[in-house]
Amino acid sequence: MTELWQHIIADFSNLGSPAALSAFVQVLMIDVMLAGDNAIVVGAIAAGLNPAQRKKVIGIGIIAALVLRIVFALAITQLLQIVGLTFAGGLLLLWVAWKMWRELRGDNAQTHDGLKPAKSFASAAWAVAIADVSMSLDNVLAVAGAAHAHPGILIIGLILSVVLMGVAANLLARVINRYRWIAYVGLAVILFVALKMIYEGWINEKVGVITLFT
Repeated sequence: MTELWQHIIADFSNLGSPAALSAFVQVLMIDVMLAGDNAIVVGAIAAGLNPAQRKKVIGIGIIAALVLRIVFALAITQLLQIVGLTFAGGLLLLWVAWKMWRELRGDNAQTHDGLKPAKSFASAAWAVAIADVSMSLDNVLAVAGAAHAHPGILIIGLILSVVLMGVAANLLARVINRYRWIAYVGLAVILFVALKMIYEGWINEKVGVITLFT
C-alpha cells in the first residue's frame, strides 16, 4: 500500500511533464467513455426489474466492476511483461475500438439498446456479472495501455472509472448520446492506445514479438 501511494505521489507531482499529462488525459477520456458505456449496458439489463431490485443489481454491478478492475489490474501489469502479450492486448483493444465504431455507426444489430432486460433478479445479477468481466477487462487494458509507464496514474484511473460508473455514469451516458462527437473523441483515444500497444508490443527489446525472431 505504501508503494502504491508513493507511485501516486510521484506521478501526480510530475503531472506537468508532457508524458504524464498525456497519459492522464488519455486515461480520463477512456474512463468517461467506458463509464457511460457500462451504464448503458447495466441499465438495459436491469430495466425489466422493479425499482428496488434495479438498485440492487446496479449496486452489484458497481461492486463487481471494482473487484474485477483490481484483479485484472494486478494481473495485467505483470502479464504485460510476458513476451507478446502487450501486442495481443493491443489487438484485443483494437477489436474493442472496432466494436464501438460499429455501434456508433449503427451497423451492429446487437447494440446496447438491443439488450434484453432480465426478467428476474437472479438472471439480472448474473448477466451484469458476466458483462462486467468483459467491460472491466476492456477498461483495464485501455487504461494500462495509456498509463503503463505511470503506475500512479493507472491506479487513480481505475478508481476513477468505478467512481464515474457508480456516481455519474447515467449522466455521462446521456451526454454522450446527445453530443456524439465526444464518443468519437473517446474512440480515437482508444484506437490510439491500441495501435501504440501493438507497435510497442512488436518492437520492444524485452517483451516485443520481434524478440521471438532474433
